[in-house]
Amino acid sequence: MTQHLTELIAHLTAHAPAFARRMEAAGLTPEDIRTPDDLARIPVLRKDDLIALQAENPPFGGLLAVEISALKRVYQSPGPIYEPEANVPDYWRWASALRAAGFHPGDVVLNAFGYHLTPAGAMFEEGLRAVGCTVLPGGVGNQEQQVRAMHALGVTGYVGLPSYLKALLDKADALGLPLKVEKAFVTAEPLPPSLRAELQQRGVTTVRQGYGTAECGNLGYECEAENGWHVPDDVIVQICDINTGQPLPPGEVGEVVVTVLHDTYALVRFGTGDLSALATEPCTCGLESPRLVGWLGRVGDAVKVRGMFLHPRQLRDLMARFPEVERWQAVITREAHKDYLTLEIVAPHAAESLEATIAETARDALKFRLEVRRVASLPDDAAPIRDTRTWE
Repeated sequence: MTQHLTELIAHLTAHAPAFARRMEAAGLTPEDIRTPDDLARIPVLRKDDLIALQAENPPFGGLLAVEISALKRVYQSPGPIYEPEANVPDYWRWASALRAAGFHPGDVVLNAFGYHLTPAGAMFEEGLRAVGCTVLPGGVGNQEQQVRAMHALGVTGYVGLPSYLKALLDKADALGLPLKVEKAFVTAEPLPPSLRAELQQRGVTTVRQGYGTAECGNLGYECEAENGWHVPDDVIVQICDINTGQPLPPGEVGEVVVTVLHDTYALVRFGTGDLSALATEPCTCGLESPRLVGWLGRVGDAVKVRGMFLHPRQLRDLMARFPEVERWQAVITREAHKDYLTLEIVAPHAAESLEATIAETARDALKFRLEVRRVASLPDDAAPIRDTRTWE
């Protein structure tokens, strides 16, 4: 690890100008970074910092350490943030998580993550192919079409949001089409115990959860103990104080800060904005890898809705197009394990078509479907986002 880490930092310093500036600003040389503990000397790079870097120096903010022609794919996530994929198998490193969930050659798997611009669909397809599975690239939507294909092909596995798997099972019941899905790997939204239990009762006997980000890929996954997320050995995950950025001891809650051990893109000390803690007790499965206890909230103002981040900044940019709206607030609710997004607006003098216009603009600008509802009033200090969800 020591030699590899020093060589990686040296490569990124030499080939990624923005990372070289981070090192210089911290008064560091590559020789100063010899162990994972030394990484704490590098300030945390937060998502908002990444967005600003890319805006100033598009498309990758000076963090790409190879020519863009060497990449396999490029993605765009909300922010916007552009993410590169190197031309290597399973670049996002999900194979270990999928194997731990019981996926193996011979499985036919519905991949219900999106394939349009954002990386989730392709990243999990890469992982499934590395395991030897056959992939049905379903993406999001067209539930009846997906269910009929799952029935016809004898799909045995599922990758996607847990709430979407429930929706597919409900659709299959409504259509009278039995499914053979026996295992699922779910991520991008919390998995409440009640939802895991319901999926298992309906025949999906293995439901395992993972944790990762669009920038970093696989950062943790459940084993058969289903007691936290094992950190894979090809990434360094630290739990850090949200103010100082310094690592915290096991058991204390802080921000998940990640260093990805690849030489394509300088994701060193990247602050995910997620809160977690390292488990203090060894796992009963026998794996000795560090283990995250689960998702414990967010550092900043962004929230996840249906597996995608929604930033107050995005909403402000959207609503700046509609000066006739005097006040507004996005409200997130959850019913029957499904997220709903409603934009409440105060616009007493606006045209009747305003709600439909905002909703259509939001689909294009935010990639979110939402209901727009006119209300009589909102508090002067109403937050941009009000999240009423509970995870039980």
